[in-house]
Amino acid sequence: MSYPQSDSPAYTRFTDSADALRLLFDNPQITPETFNFCIRRLGRYDFPAPASADPEGMGLVAVGADLAPETLISAYAQGLFPWFNEDEPIAWWCPEPRCVMVPSDYQPSKSLRKQVRRARWQITLNRSFDEVIHACSLPRSDGLPVGEHTWIHDEMIAAYTQLHAYGFAHSIEVWDEHAQLIGGLYGLKIGSIYFGESMFHHASNASKIAFWGLTRLCRQSGVALIDCQLPNDHLLSLGADTLHRADFLAQLDKLISEYSVKWHKDAYKALPVSELENTTLWQLQDGPR
Repeated sequence: MSYPQSDSPAYTRFTDSADALRLLFDNPQITPETFNFCIRRLGRYDFPAPASADPEGMGLVAVGADLAPETLISAYAQGLFPWFNEDEPIAWWCPEPRCVMVPSDYQPSKSLRKQVRRARWQITLNRSFDEVIHACSLPRSDGLPVGEHTWIHDEMIAAYTQLHAYGFAHSIEVWDEHAQLIGGLYGLKIGSIYFGESMFHHASNASKIAFWGLTRLCRQSGVALIDCQLPNDHLLSLGADTLHRADFLAQLDKLISEYSVKWHKDAYKALPVSELENTTLWQLQDGPR
């Protein structure tokens, strides 16, 4: 990718306190209005509004800044996500239109339903984040030219691994009957929205099963929307749709401050994929709460 250059700085320094993440997200007394105000002011950078920085809707909003946890959380809360090649400046995007999925609208295909009924696979949450993000970073057969690496390079891996350690980034894994990782996805959860980043599969439909598990977990824990970022045939085949950027940002402003159940590491038991069609809850390690 190449990015347009600007003569003016992309950002203005604002504050620099990673501790603000824990203070902001672990404070039960904070109001939605205060939360919305503070989350956009995490980190050292003041991001421009997408409508003013990118009035033509090309998607690129700003270039620069860093991938510190507080910077990433602030950016996602404003509808931005980083997408850039290795050894290039960090680029922040807010595409028009935005690809999204309402978890309750997800409908697996008949063939996928048939597969999970007979499969002896299992699905887990946050069991192997490192393996998932590294698998997502490898060249694969879903549109990348042979030999071309994805945008998930070492700098991105380090940033999202740190977000996982902070409790914001999450992975869903699919394992075969031999306990081998065969598919998965990862992304971020803030409030009642999940920001999907990438998925992979080593076995047919394993990434679709991971996505099915994600929609089920979102419904169970109060996550109202999955942000899929950019539309593609694979996501649309899963039931994703598009929103105008302004509509997405209006929803985002509300969703980031809404409550949803936290996805703590090792909180959920492994779920047999054959149970994805059932109405029973994905059980917590210590039983239902």
